[in-house]
Amino acid sequence: MSNSMINSFKAQFIYFLILLSCTTLISSTANAKNSAILIYIQDDVYLDYKNFVGERDVLTIKNFSGKTIRRDVVDMIIAQQALQLGGFPYDFSYAPGKVNFRNTKMLQNGDLLISFDSYWKRDAEALADKLYISAPVIRNGEYVAGIYTSPNNQKVLQIKKLTDFTKLTAISTPKWRTDWQTLQDLSLKELVKENSWLSMVRMVNLQWVDFMLMPFNSTADQSFTLEKIHLIPVPNMAIVLKDSRHFVISKAHPQGEAAFIAINKGLKILREYGTITKAYTEAGFFVDPVKYKILNQ
Repeated sequence: MSNSMINSFKAQFIYFLILLSCTTLISSTANAKNSAILIYIQDDVYLDYKNFVGERDVLTIKNFSGKTIRRDVVDMIIAQQALQLGGFPYDFSYAPGKVNFRNTKMLQNGDLLISFDSYWKRDAEALADKLYISAPVIRNGEYVAGIYTSPNNQKVLQIKKLTDFTKLTAISTPKWRTDWQTLQDLSLKELVKENSWLSMVRMVNLQWVDFMLMPFNSTADQSFTLEKIHLIPVPNMAIVLKDSRHFVISKAHPQGEAAFIAINKGLKILREYGTITKAYTEAGFFVDPVKYKILNQ
């Protein structure tokens, strides 16, 4: 066994011991206080999260491969592990539903501690007077998105170059500043505004709109399926979204400052041990740049 392999094994083993000891200590403290904090989660994300985690303790998960893993689910797991490693002594309970942008108002008012779905830096900075912004969980340049469309939309599936977008329509929301600006820069035939993510995927599935940008999925063919919705990415083509993503925490929540300090400590540990990159890579979100043509570089 090489020295590099031995060192990697040692680092992972030390990280596991740190996480295990924190799990025992903080879980017992939180249970004693009976202090679970309620977090609101988009219903489809929560379903995938529960299917992926199952009966496991989320704080000890090290392998991020699976059928229902995706960027949003990795965000949820990384946030909880970072908070725990940083010494935040609380458990969480969840309320699923169509929460989407309602969460932002709840964060501003202090009714929600943290968004386990990371925010683009541009979106977070617009609310910096109300929210703490963590260190980046996804760094600038790492977010490479697929061009997702209906399997029957040959016009999109035949994209080869940047100028092909002038014949196509896309859908997003200006509330996602980075997504919206990226699509505007593609010189589309039309950019449709829709604030509901579920409505976006339905409209693309019905071919009312040609495509939307989505993180690559962990399925074998990287397709996305939700009930009767089935979308696939343009093969070997991608778009880079030039911004970083961060966890945002309410400044008005009683535990806001403590959570902010803890998550940054934990993210630093996870970054040093390579856990963050490993997690998003195993989930299929980070893709091999050699295999993809980035159309907007």
